[in-house]
Amino acid sequence: MRVVVAGATGVIGRQLVPLLGDAGHEVVALSRKPGPARPGVRPVAVDALDRGALGAAVRDAKPDAVVHLLTAIPAQIDPRKVGRDFAVTNRLRTEATRTLMEAAYDAGAGRFIVQGLAYAYDPAGGPGAADEDEPFWAKPPKPWAGTLDALKTLERLTADADGLVLRFGHLYGPGTAFDRDGSTIGQIKARKMPVVGDGSGMFSFTHTQDAALAVLAAIGRPEVRGALNIVDDEPAALGEWLPVVAELVGAPGPQRVPVAMARLAAGAWGAAFMTRLRAASNTRARTDLAWSPRYPSWRTGFAAELAAS
Repeated sequence: MRVVVAGATGVIGRQLVPLLGDAGHEVVALSRKPGPARPGVRPVAVDALDRGALGAAVRDAKPDAVVHLLTAIPAQIDPRKVGRDFAVTNRLRTEATRTLMEAAYDAGAGRFIVQGLAYAYDPAGGPGAADEDEPFWAKPPKPWAGTLDALKTLERLTADADGLVLRFGHLYGPGTAFDRDGSTIGQIKARKMPVVGDGSGMFSFTHTQDAALAVLAAIGRPEVRGALNIVDDEPAALGEWLPVVAELVGAPGPQRVPVAMARLAAGAWGAAFMTRLRAASNTRARTDLAWSPRYPSWRTGFAAELAAS
């Protein structure tokens, strides 16, 4: 099968491309700066916001499947300016998705797979981990409203294309903010990432390798459509995982601050991110994709990634 991977040099793409090649697929790897060539992989440089160039690259490839992993998230995010920091990613989730969808249709691709988020569920939706039928955040903090609107557009366009959205949790692994040299780990080492309030904000984590394996599984199951949560088996509250990660990297235990102080320092979205996120369930992905995480717990995954640091 010939597979176009848009965003091939991102944190998931760099894990996915070799997996696809090893599985016998022919890969056309799209990115702003092309990655290394290897047998079965053809790197192509393209600006994903150049509608003509992106569409031509997909049509010329004549793919059987298109995988959309395009993001442009800064290495360091300012929670008070999240609208600014996600502006380009929002365009990639709307404008580039339309371009890829139309080009995939023109090229006769039978499979359209898109990267989404598993931590946009409405915290008012109830207790426990959310499944894919739960609604997204009805009244998000104002700074995050634009990002949520872009996610909704991405999901609607993917549904129109009869495609599949893989909703990934908080990504960790090589090249992410949770990498040894990543921005979040740097904040933890500097004691600049506190436990906010009672530390009850819930996080569902996804190792980038598990994300790539889910994409590979989805390519092999073209009948699976809609949306699936791709997360590990053990959601964790902020107050649970943050001290463990701090210990793994040899950092002092995190400080504790009240929600009001966090809101002053990090804004409405920063405080909500630390206190109100809802976990996600992977039950449906396990069944529909016959996928299971190689790192079923963030505990083992972070230990594998960070112990040497």
